[in-house]
Amino acid sequence: MDKTTGTTEASTAQAPPIVPLPQTVARVLTLAGSALALIGTFLAWTWTKEFPGNLTVTGYPGGLQVLTLIGSVLTLLFALSGYGIRGLGWLTPGGKNSPVLLAALGVLGTTGYAMGAISQELGGLVNLEPGAWVSGIGALIAVIGALGLPADQPYGAAEPDPSLWGRIRHSLTAPDPGRAKELPSWAEILIIAVGFGIGLYVFAYGIGTEYSELFIGFLIIAAFGVTAVTRAGLLKRLSALTAKHRNVTLTAAFVAAICFPFTQTNDQFALIGANILIFATVALGLNVVVGLAGLLDLGYVAFLGVGAYAAALVSGSPASTIGVQFPFWAAVLTGAAASLIFGVVIGAPTLRLRGDYLAIVTLGFGEIFRITMNNLNGNSGPDVTNGSNGIPQIPDLEILGFNLGVPHDVLGHELTRSANYYLLMLLFTAIVVMVFRRSAESRIGRAWVAIREDETAATAMGINSFRLKLLAFALGAALAGLAGTVQAHVSYSVSPEQYQFAGPVPPNSAFLLAAVILGGMGTISGPLIGAALLYLIPAKLQFMAEYQLLLFGLALILLMRFRPEGLVADRRKQLEFHETGQLDVPEDKPLPEGATGVAKAGA
Repeated sequence: MDKTTGTTEASTAQAPPIVPLPQTVARVLTLAGSALALIGTFLAWTWTKEFPGNLTVTGYPGGLQVLTLIGSVLTLLFALSGYGIRGLGWLTPGGKNSPVLLAALGVLGTTGYAMGAISQELGGLVNLEPGAWVSGIGALIAVIGALGLPADQPYGAAEPDPSLWGRIRHSLTAPDPGRAKELPSWAEILIIAVGFGIGLYVFAYGIGTEYSELFIGFLIIAAFGVTAVTRAGLLKRLSALTAKHRNVTLTAAFVAAICFPFTQTNDQFALIGANILIFATVALGLNVVVGLAGLLDLGYVAFLGVGAYAAALVSGSPASTIGVQFPFWAAVLTGAAASLIFGVVIGAPTLRLRGDYLAIVTLGFGEIFRITMNNLNGNSGPDVTNGSNGIPQIPDLEILGFNLGVPHDVLGHELTRSANYYLLMLLFTAIVVMVFRRSAESRIGRAWVAIREDETAATAMGINSFRLKLLAFALGAALAGLAGTVQAHVSYSVSPEQYQFAGPVPPNSAFLLAAVILGGMGTISGPLIGAALLYLIPAKLQFMAEYQLLLFGLALILLMRFRPEGLVADRRKQLEFHETGQLDVPEDKPLPEGATGVAKAGA
């Protein structure tokens, strides 16, 4: 009895702060440091305009200064909410102190990176003006103060006295928020709309960054900021509302996505958005195969290529060997049907394999497709695809008299060619999301999940695993072919080198699979977020192209170590990869005295 009581007390003991400071002093330091970092953004950070962003102006923040300002405001709000300021308690329904520490670390990281970039590009610390030092010192003071705040959760009974690294990691954790107060439906819908509006603004700002230094700073502050908001419990509150109003959530998401091209003035950024949607749609199709059915497909990009080549051959291109031009709807159906047929043809003899053997076969199919497209050049085989030259000069689509290759004026805003294809691809993404959602919630989707978890047990329960795996394979292939028909027109040409297993330019099979795993297998939003990150980051950081695969591998290692379930995980994955404190097998406790047992024979 004493032992149990002692364990319980140890598991609920208050975790001391990392820096031994009185709590009042720690909060004052955090507030003062954040305010100092904010004030520094209104002062000049350097003396010359040679550093991008014009950080020489006093009284008007620009470039990286804006990111430090936003992070400082967020830190101040979380810190004041922890003080119990009336009207700010809703900001921290979960953790009180861990969001402050995370936001302060984001400010320090962004400001420190800006100071380092200025020194490196201009030739030393002497090029820093007082404003940079004020913000940097203020951010450091804020972090020291935040480290002096107590952790939001007590140490666990398994590790009552962790190491310094364990204490730092523990200080970044937070409890789940409690049940939210019931609000009127209109208020909940308004909160959802505001949430997606903020998400649209953040995404549009990130994709619209004009130089790499600003984008790296954006990544730093966004990573820490999103984590801080998550620890504060705001994202879980928003997730509860979106789960309650699913149809409203999907509508708000697509309305926000429709508004994106109207926020861009540079056609290049709209083109990045269109390519992100193509990549995300293909990743969502792969999620049917990998996330729902549990089939490891390493040659999935070949189905995208089949759809693209089929659409290119019937597009009316002068380089097409068929010499026909189908209308848009017929070209789309042709690409999807060709990919579906290839999916069935490849899947029928191979889906009786499992695990690594299936992965090797699909990898071989992907390479066979690329080599075959190269050889259909009139020399090594029939002249169908023009070999390594591919099919260029694919004309723009025309739908009901609306030419997507010509700019159009809509609501006083000029939609460029890239914006037109972005909106078309958004329509296809909506179709794929609807198909995925309906499939996952159907009886077939539940059977796919059963096969993924334990195929032997699913077969024993009467599920025809081969037929359902073939259906998943064919459906995933058709969705990839659907996206391939648009990709062929967006890029003007198709060639075999676009569809590799791995390479520096997505989409390829490795990046598609990584997008599904990074975002969260079996979810809708996970692959969309994963694909957006994996396409946007290389597109904005082209100067790091030589180290892209190295950084990509390091990112996957860190992800597998700290968040193996992905950025957006379903409940099943969270329970699978994290300790819940619940025993897998209930304890064998004796019956209390006087209780009546049941004998085996009686049972």
